[in-house]
Amino acid sequence: MAYVITQNCCRDASCIPACPVDCIRPVGGTAEYLNSHMLYIDPASCIDCGACVEECPVDAIHLDTDLPPAQERFKEINAAYFEQHPLTPITLPPEGKRLSVKPGSLRVAVVGSGPAGCYAAKELVAIDGVEVDLFERLPTPYGLIRAGVAPDHQSTKSVVEMFEEVLTHNRVACHFNIEVGRDLSHRDLLAHHHAVIYAAGTYTGRELGIAGDHLAGNYAAADFVAWYNGHPDHAGDTFDLSGHRAVIVGNGNVALDVARVLLMSRNELAETDIAQHALDALSDSKIDEVVILGRRGLRDAAFSVAEFLALGYLEGIDVVVEGADFDGSADDDHETGLKLQLAQEYAQRPRASDKRIILRFMTSPVEIVGTDRVEALRVASNHLDANGAQSPEVASNSNLIDTSLILRSIGYKGSPIGGLPYDSIKGVMPNIDGRVITPTGDSLHGTYVTGWIKRGPQGVIGTNRACAEQTVARLWEDFNSGVLSRDIDGRDALELLLAYNDADPIGWAGWHMIDTLERERGAQESRPRAKFVAVADMIAATMPWSEDN
Repeated sequence: MAYVITQNCCRDASCIPACPVDCIRPVGGTAEYLNSHMLYIDPASCIDCGACVEECPVDAIHLDTDLPPAQERFKEINAAYFEQHPLTPITLPPEGKRLSVKPGSLRVAVVGSGPAGCYAAKELVAIDGVEVDLFERLPTPYGLIRAGVAPDHQSTKSVVEMFEEVLTHNRVACHFNIEVGRDLSHRDLLAHHHAVIYAAGTYTGRELGIAGDHLAGNYAAADFVAWYNGHPDHAGDTFDLSGHRAVIVGNGNVALDVARVLLMSRNELAETDIAQHALDALSDSKIDEVVILGRRGLRDAAFSVAEFLALGYLEGIDVVVEGADFDGSADDDHETGLKLQLAQEYAQRPRASDKRIILRFMTSPVEIVGTDRVEALRVASNHLDANGAQSPEVASNSNLIDTSLILRSIGYKGSPIGGLPYDSIKGVMPNIDGRVITPTGDSLHGTYVTGWIKRGPQGVIGTNRACAEQTVARLWEDFNSGVLSRDIDGRDALELLLAYNDADPIGWAGWHMIDTLERERGAQESRPRAKFVAVADMIAATMPWSEDN
């Protein structure tokens, strides 16, 4: 028997050093690793010890004899990877030794409690004596794990169990419901901490930049995701689900998530932690077809093989592939070859369902058509010019796709934070390996970044681990060189300042009360949880006299 890594792989890579026979690939730092969406276990070398299972934070590793039908293919996928990449020994670089610090000599503020912030806090508390204050503008932690991961991907959300160990550490203090820029300034943070790591930024979906962009019915897919996940900023949004077709522009994993949620049955959705308002609206939805547009070809599709494979197991939903070149090449990497193979299989399947997902490649949107709201999307087929660049043949190949709902899944753009340096083109805080730099190229004292605000909106949950490790390594270097050594005000002074600013911080105990009540509410309907979607209701749930208690 051998263990198999399956769809939920978050690429955290904690399984790699845990393996006693060094049979998990690819390894971080190589181009192959950076381009891969998941990790693989060599079945010929695996000794069935289970060490990787213990380390996996998202329950993605299973024995090959225990795979459910929808995951059976991953046995073949793992084996095929090593046919193309024969296992060769590697030597992981030794971890740099970090001595303990004197209590009170290094206190760090981490702004943002999503995966990036949690991984940063995890790295910091691994240094004995370091104290961490974690700030989050919402009353609930975990960022996009709570508000971005699709509701039917509950295993992916299990990574929070690892983060709970970090946020309940005796050297970590949680300050939820505190917004930097409203309740505290950057200067305030530096007055009470030796360093600040920003792991949060406000991200909005990019515009298409075509005629009709302003019409109602054209939304960022990120807003739709936040809506069905119950994010307080979008719980009150409304989407027109009365038409029979929705169009998603962009073909990453978010696009596939949205398409799946739009077409899933009420019974399937009701088994998840989807927000109640979204469950009700989607139960009445008339949408039976979702068209996913990709400007480039199948080889360049942004979705992962795992998510592409999962589409084929959706009950009552056909998968149709249009405009794709299925021919393989000797230069295709492992995942590209799998995408081509799966697309061919989908193309050969008979149409048997009332609902369908259409993946259309080599197609660009050129105009949103409508008077007061979206009525159709004009698209054009793309071709390759002499330089291999793609451009739409608008005059000869444009056509209309009737739709009342367009969702843009073409990336995100960050926003500046509290007057700190900001690159408006890249949507990040300018930095070198996590050290924030000024317009003159100097390091901004005691200020660091990790996550999307550092590298841009790319990668999966586990990508943030290596990102945080790099940032904390730079912070540690600065501490050792004496750059961060100075007198600061203590935590008592921080609490007094928050009180003076009329802030209403919620600690870990408050979040625990919210979490418990959501789970209890969900259990009454056989669901993982029933989320509070209004900040006021979240705060009320932390009160001992709450009616829900």
